[in-house]
Amino acid sequence: MTRDYSRFFPSGLAEGRSKPLPSPLETLGWQPFFSRQTDIDELVDTPPVRIVEVHRNAMHVCGEGIDQTIPPRPDATVGDWLMLDRDRLKSSRLLERKSLIKRRAPGTGRQEQLIAANIDTAFVVTSCNQDFKVGRLERYVALAFESEITPVIVLTKTDQCPSPERYIEQAGMVSERVAVVALDARGGEPSEKLASWCQPGATVAFLGSSGVGKSTLTNALSGTQSIETQPIREDDAKGRHTTTRRQLHSMPNGCLVLDTPGMRELQLTDAASGIEDVFADIHLLATQCRFKDCRHETEPGCAVLRAIEEGTIDAARLGRWRKLVAEDAFNSASLAERRAKDKAFGKMVRDVMKQKNRWAQRDDD
Repeated sequence: MTRDYSRFFPSGLAEGRSKPLPSPLETLGWQPFFSRQTDIDELVDTPPVRIVEVHRNAMHVCGEGIDQTIPPRPDATVGDWLMLDRDRLKSSRLLERKSLIKRRAPGTGRQEQLIAANIDTAFVVTSCNQDFKVGRLERYVALAFESEITPVIVLTKTDQCPSPERYIEQAGMVSERVAVVALDARGGEPSEKLASWCQPGATVAFLGSSGVGKSTLTNALSGTQSIETQPIREDDAKGRHTTTRRQLHSMPNGCLVLDTPGMRELQLTDAASGIEDVFADIHLLATQCRFKDCRHETEPGCAVLRAIEEGTIDAARLGRWRKLVAEDAFNSASLAERRAKDKAFGKMVRDVMKQKNRWAQRDDD
């Protein structure tokens, strides 16, 4: 029997049809970027699967005729593609990613937490109420830029706000490269206003605090109420955790949506270029300072301080930039130190095991 391998690669035009029919893998977000990393033999022996859901003790994967759970692994996260080795699940090959969202794990440890992989667009969601904070938006946008993901700021609960224009104006000042969309998360506005990013085969993610409407937006795009939602606390506009795990949801139009739990803490790490992209205005001015190592504090001839005096740069924005740069530098150095210690410890263990094996061989002789 002749095998049909075309389902693993980008679809061509079906005979007699004006549009190509997506293959089962394409409905999961399979793209040429991933198919170029494999070949026919590997596709047959270890078929590709995508991690669509992450639990504490398991990962849910789907592929061509595959829908199962496998043991978790620390180097993979929701959105990743694996070449599934059914005989040795832990040996399944992890494909190179198009993008990766990560942060420093909450708490006092120096670990790195993987949030999601292979995301095309990140919708940074906030409400037109007390939840709105420019600094938080800058963090999320820097995270997206660093991951080479298109960020879009989505302002929700406009129907409950008498003057959403001021929120729209402030959000627009985060970066001139980022679109701002204001909407009512319920009803038809999400499908209409987010359509250009939610294309068939694309993977998008809703990021933001609890209670801003991420699950409501996912329900609106799917046309169902399959994801549970809860109202916010009226006294401080803070939300309750409804989504408890990261999960990809398939939309009727062929787009995949990642709904994530609200993140109370977002510590940036290895995000220097993303921060530079968000604060491109400050970096451009810094090139005009008299001194190359200008700290923009009291130095003479500082173009950044001059811009603050003239009112073209907000002093608070400069302060937020300083905070993010210092935080990223500290976290990146801490994680680099941890990686070095882990590597040294691993080498020590391998050396001990080698020496133990030598002794065992001598005893046998």
